[in-house]
Amino acid sequence: MIKNKIDVVTLGCSKNLVDSELLMRQLVANGYTVAHDPDTAKGDIAVINTCGFIGDAKEESINMILSFAEAKKKNKLKQLYVMGCLSERYKQELSDEIPEVDKFYGKFDWKELIADLGKSYYKELEFDRSLSTPPHYAYVKISEGCDRTCSYCSIPLITGKYKSRPMEEIEEEIRHLVAEGVKEFQFIAQDLTYYGLDRYKAMKLPELIERVSDIEGVEWIRLHYAYPAHFPKDLLRVMRERDNVCSYLDIALQHISDNMLKIMRRNITRQETIDLIQHIRKEVPGIHLRTTMMVGHPGETEADFEELLDFVRETRFERLGAFPYSHEEDTYNDKHYSDDVPAAVKQERMDRLMELQEEIALSVNEEKVGKTMKVIIDREDEEFYIGRTEYDSPEVDGEVLIGKEHALAVGSFCHVKIDSAHPFDLFGTPEV
Repeated sequence: MIKNKIDVVTLGCSKNLVDSELLMRQLVANGYTVAHDPDTAKGDIAVINTCGFIGDAKEESINMILSFAEAKKKNKLKQLYVMGCLSERYKQELSDEIPEVDKFYGKFDWKELIADLGKSYYKELEFDRSLSTPPHYAYVKISEGCDRTCSYCSIPLITGKYKSRPMEEIEEEIRHLVAEGVKEFQFIAQDLTYYGLDRYKAMKLPELIERVSDIEGVEWIRLHYAYPAHFPKDLLRVMRERDNVCSYLDIALQHISDNMLKIMRRNITRQETIDLIQHIRKEVPGIHLRTTMMVGHPGETEADFEELLDFVRETRFERLGAFPYSHEEDTYNDKHYSDDVPAAVKQERMDRLMELQEEIALSVNEEKVGKTMKVIIDREDEEFYIGRTEYDSPEVDGEVLIGKEHALAVGSFCHVKIDSAHPFDLFGTPEV
């Protein structure tokens, strides 16, 4: 146990990661040594930032809390605090069940933790973060909350109504990060495309991206978590015209059959989805689309799933993830549907879908062999430098493995000729 050292553990999505980074910067300013995601408790204080979205994530968060609570019982830890989505939703239940935790905080009141430690919150460091990512890229959260009413989703219950950040505030944060050496920005929100409606009474994502792309030093902007219904199509013009806006869009579709889209309350039809994808690919040639599909939602028949498979086969998404339905209390489904698809069927469907996607991903990657691509170098190991193209987001997408015949600097851009392809990775040689 190291005195005045705080271990911060982040679970769940990149939006949680941003909150942890903001907290860590305040802790450092108050004189603490901070470690992010340690294997075991090493400091005398620990903070766990939890996820509460789906069953597996909730279980992971609870297990992590219990692990640190056990360390505290054995006097390997003095103080234990929990924040984030899980404790926002289940604060009282968790307090009753895990008394070893000194205090639970929700998703938005974590600043109280600093006061409870007897320290000061530095307003002038409001946008400063202790980055847990490599120093050349960062996540930028442009809003909180969600106004959508999808049948299965508990996130609006946790985060509340949609709240856009002011454009000027986001620009200020970007300028600060650029000054710190950040070159690549992953824009994130529960729903990027809704940005501005609450604050400016209009969809302002295209304008925001234009304004940020004008900031000197911004090399890449990548967009995560768009919603397909009422998509702001002027965004595609911005993506096409701005060289530093990556030809990449993460747009979660969840399903394709009209039956399932209606049950899921997605406010879009099959044909509207197909038309949107065709329009996106026409307006931004070469764009790589990442999407997420859900299998095993209540009411999903084998015919619905086969329709989904056919759609994925025909559309050939460059990037696709999938997850089985998880029944969440207090959602629309909790009041209107039972979890009627057996777990084994969910898993079998997910396996079939991902097996198909692996074939598609290999085909997409093989088309890149022989081409020269701009790559940012994330890290190096004994055999390779490891980087990404503009079509690859950190953590979720593939990588480019580059031979070490020539010295390359981590955090730098280089041009790489692609020599061979695997389903989720490329192999290449730098052009120097």
